[in-house]
Amino acid sequence: MKDFAKAIIKPMLIIVFAILNTSCTVLQWRSTDAEIKTYFNKKQIPTTVSYYTIDSLDLNIRVLEVTKAKRNVNLVFFHGSPSSLSAWNGYLNDSTFVKQANLYAIDRPGYGYSNFGDEMTSIKLQADIMSDLINHYKLQNVIAVGSSYGGPLAARLAVVNKNVKGVVMISPAIDPKQEKKIWGARFTQWWITRWLVPTGYRVAGDEKTTHAKELALLEDDWKLVTVPVIHIHGDVDDIVPYGNINYTKAQFSNIKIVTTPETGHEIAWGRPELIKPHVLELIETVLNEPN
Repeated sequence: MKDFAKAIIKPMLIIVFAILNTSCTVLQWRSTDAEIKTYFNKKQIPTTVSYYTIDSLDLNIRVLEVTKAKRNVNLVFFHGSPSSLSAWNGYLNDSTFVKQANLYAIDRPGYGYSNFGDEMTSIKLQADIMSDLINHYKLQNVIAVGSSYGGPLAARLAVVNKNVKGVVMISPAIDPKQEKKIWGARFTQWWITRWLVPTGYRVAGDEKTTHAKELALLEDDWKLVTVPVIHIHGDVDDIVPYGNINYTKAQFSNIKIVTTPETGHEIAWGRPELIKPHVLELIETVLNEPN
């Protein structure tokens, strides 16, 4: 039995890492607080790294803050899986964004330095935590920006927090019926291979396994979202089907669909120039809304 296990583990690992080493999954890395400070200091952008603690859950959520301009609009960024808040560096160091809004990037539970490795598969619970975080930091005029798994999380925030005035979903995995099963995620669930899978991938596998069920729990509440929602999606996305746009068209009353031609799932970090104009457009919309 031991010889059999040894014989199959190596080829199994080669297969799983080949499958996982695509699109969202290349963002396994995470940066320490010191590395973040060094990165932004070189760009002469003042930053603050803090932790929002929830004692009842024994949970610490890491928050990266760029508030140089002290603006009335707050952009809050939520990454996909696996990933970390550093996926948004290209946005937080953008001079136009720094001038237009206060910027916050969050390590979602289980990733980065937010209880790394401790999965939290409930989107509802994650949204409640992020809502409490928004209230704790006293953020108003919030635009929630989420990529992939972070997309429905950003949209859920508009249900539970009145300070969310707009949502940007980038390649969101939001339609439970179109949720793709990634064969490689099985390796995160089998006891014989789970311990060999890198921590971030393991958390991602746990989220992926339950994602369709979690999305189904949110469906009845999408009608409560009345703030502007922008859904940006590549038309050749091989991770989250482009057909998700049909779902958001049907579910959200104030929706704008943006198709990025001949692009895949990586547009949030790979093609930020396709995303930023629409975020800036939403900033202007929020600023011009009557109080």
